[in-house]
Amino acid sequence: MRYKISILIVLLLFSGCIKKYQYNGNELKRFVYTPAGVLVPPNSGKGRYGDNYIYAPNIRFPLEKAPAYINSQVYGVGGMYGRRGNLCDKRNYQYPWHDNYCEKRSWAMPLCPAGKGHQGVDIRASTCENRKYYAVAVEDGVISYIGRYSLYLRGVSGRTYRYLHLASDSLRVRIGDRVRRGQRLGLVSDNMGDTKTSIHLHFDVKETLLINGKPQRVFVPIYTSLIDAYKRLLKGLVTVKTKIVEIYK
Repeated sequence: MRYKISILIVLLLFSGCIKKYQYNGNELKRFVYTPAGVLVPPNSGKGRYGDNYIYAPNIRFPLEKAPAYINSQVYGVGGMYGRRGNLCDKRNYQYPWHDNYCEKRSWAMPLCPAGKGHQGVDIRASTCENRKYYAVAVEDGVISYIGRYSLYLRGVSGRTYRYLHLASDSLRVRIGDRVRRGQRLGLVSDNMGDTKTSIHLHFDVKETLLINGKPQRVFVPIYTSLIDAYKRLLKGLVTVKTKIVEIYK
């Protein structure tokens, strides 16, 4: 069944209040990525191919510095279902990026073709070094939750951003703190409570969409928004958009 999703995006440009980033032309030339919804490897699930809408426009990239690499930590080299090897294999730390939203998981996901899947994407920092690279706030907001290995940021846009696998003792914020775009939150690590995972940041976004005329708060595809944010990080630019769109599932 096809259903319509209507989204109203209204963003204000705060001239002089948003931090500009240093131009990184060499990294920009190297940056390549596979299309949104194309999951790698193919047996990792079915993504939302063709959905190139930027659900979270103008967010700051969630890692403080480039380069960074989006790919699956489960199906990547050394992952549970990936090729044999070390989690620090250089193949996990190179372009192109690969979308992994809707990758095979058990969580209910109404926007995924299978009706369940991965709620966001996995992001690896520049190198496979634990507790070295900072995750930062993607927009102004309030820290709404902190768990054993998770942190939620409620943005001024109304969206909720989840950061998973930060080192608990590295957090620079507490519940209720107001944070600014680009502010350091904590260090990317292998923290997953009582167990360990690969060194990466799981990042996802939840927002309210009108689905069949009814508002639902759902995890939205974030890959294209992160491509946009990363390009702006490398270019040293900030863009703002205001639009109303309709998409069909």
